Formats: sequence, C-alpha cells, structure tokens
Amino acid sequence: MSISMLSNVFANTLITTVSRLPLPTMWTAGSIQQRTLIMGVALAVLSNILFGVLYAYSSFLAPLSGTQVFIWRMLAMWAALVGYLVISGGLGLHIDKLKALRGMKQWAWLLLPTSIFLSQFWLFMWAPVNGQGVQTAMGYFLFPLMMVVFGCVLFGEKLSRLQWLAVAFAAVGVGSEIVRTQSVSWATLWVCGTYPVYYILRRMQGIGAITGLLVDLTIFAPFAVAYLLLFAPSSLELVSSSGFFIMMLTGLGILSVLAMKTNVDASQMLPVNVYGMMSYTEPALLFILAVTVLGNPFESAMIYSYGLIWLGIVFLIIHGVRQLRQANKETKASLIVKSV
Repeated sequence: MSISMLSNVFANTLITTVSRLPLPTMWTAGSIQQRTLIMGVALAVLSNILFGVLYAYSSFLAPLSGTQVFIWRMLAMWAALVGYLVISGGLGLHIDKLKALRGMKQWAWLLLPTSIFLSQFWLFMWAPVNGQGVQTAMGYFLFPLMMVVFGCVLFGEKLSRLQWLAVAFAAVGVGSEIVRTQSVSWATLWVCGTYPVYYILRRMQGIGAITGLLVDLTIFAPFAVAYLLLFAPSSLELVSSSGFFIMMLTGLGILSVLAMKTNVDASQMLPVNVYGMMSYTEPALLFILAVTVLGNPFESAMIYSYGLIWLGIVFLIIHGVRQLRQANKETKASLIVKSV
C-alpha cells in the first residue's frame, strides 16, 4: 500500500473519529464544507501536538547536544521528505516548479530565506535543553502579532481596533519585560523578528511550503554531513553503533515531515481566521512543556509582562471569531439570494 493510499485511509479514519466528538452542530453536519472544516481542525490539532513532541525530543537524545540533534534532524527530515515525495509521486511536481525559475535573480530570492529557516529549526532544537524554552515559546506567541505588523507595514493592510489593541498590549508586555530584566531574550527576538520575514519572502516568491522545505533541506544536507564528519565524529559513531539512536532519529525525521505536512494541509482546508486561531495552540503547548517537562525557569515576576502579551493574543482571537462569524453571515446571505 502506497503512502498516498495510507494518507487517504488515515484521513477518512480521522474524519470519522472527530465527527463522533461532541462538537458544535456546524462541525458535525454532513456537508462537504463542514467535513473539510472538521478535517482541517483535526489536522491542525495533530500538527500542534507533533510540534510539541518535537520540542521535547532533544531531551531524550542525550548525550547529543542541541546542535547535534538539529543536524541529525535536518538529515532525517530530508530523507523522510524525499522518500515520501518519491513514493507518493509528488517529487517531479516540485522539481518542475524549480525548473520554471529563470535567471540568477529568481534563484537568489529563492535561497535568501534558507538561512532564516535553518536558524529557526536550530533554535527549536537547541533552546529546550539550554534554558531558553520559555523565551522561545514566547517568540512563537509574538509571531502572529508580528505578522499583523508586517502586513500593515509592507502590504498596507488596515488594522481593526481589536488588532491595534492586540499589538499595543503585546508592545507594553515586551516593554515591561525589558524594563524588568534590563534586556530581552535574543531567542524571543529571533523567532518573532525573523520568522515573519521567511514567510513573507516565500509568499512574495509564490513558493509552496513543501517546495521551499525541500529546497532548504537539500541545500543544507551536504553541510550537515560535513559537520558530522569534521566536527562531531563522536556523534556519528554513537548513532551508527546504537539501534536506539537510529530508531529515535528515524522517528524524528518522520515526525518532522508529518508535522509539516499536517500543518500545510490544515492551512489549505481551514479559513484563514480559523487557522490563525488554531496556531496559538502550538506556542501554548511549547510554553507548558518548557516549564513542566523540560524544567526551564519561569519567575513569578514574568506573569505581568507575559500576561499582557497573552491578553493581546486574546484580542486577536476575538477579532478572528468576529471575522469568521461575519463571513458565515455573508455566505448564508449569498446562498439565500441564489436560491431566490
């Protein structure tokens, strides 16, 4: 049975399971749109859970360092992604997209975001085991707010009152934390300051998430192998001689690709507002894991500044709910007009 067939079986099973849960009526009816919504929500939840598992994964791979886990993850993820695309027959489609690029300028623009992508994945694996788990999770909390700001500045998007309130509370929260600590974590700034740039560049290029991921991983794979051979031969020996590490790193690659695939599929199935609201599940889970499972420090004095940031997120969620309700009203009104 091919991976594509397995994906269809998994999708149908997931829809059936979720449809039996006590969800609102609009999610349990039998229309295609509502079933797509159910599937999208289920995939978004699964994606966030998988990213949470990956966040804590480094702690189970000692004595490998955070950087070494990152290197191995990139190689395992590249192998899993290429394997999936070959078996599912999708590799040629992505190669054709890349062949359509013309000139050095287009290729330069394509490769420009790669360094941001790699640095983010390194931080994701390094931070949890180096006392920066809470700060990195906060960066992911601020990421949607920064996307709002970037959209306003770069694309001239207008902000609603709730969005202005969200940005204002987040700014006050960050300012409060800077005053309290006389600094701000570089991990927080790096996530919320550079990740939006990566997504915006990919959006401007018209490159899909999977195609961009394939490019990023393929470019980095030779450097990852060189790093293991030249700078971490002990890591190479440890992994090659241990069935446990081989199994764990294989799982790391498969989980990474599955997390990305479910996230991309959810983004295509869900309305933008619903997908945006679901995205807050991940940083909340990362934050909880960082404080509980990973034992990263959280001072009581941080509650005030972090609380303001979370309050800003609440305003964004309320804004998304209002937009979704308005869209539903407009859809119903258009259907009534067509029926008449």
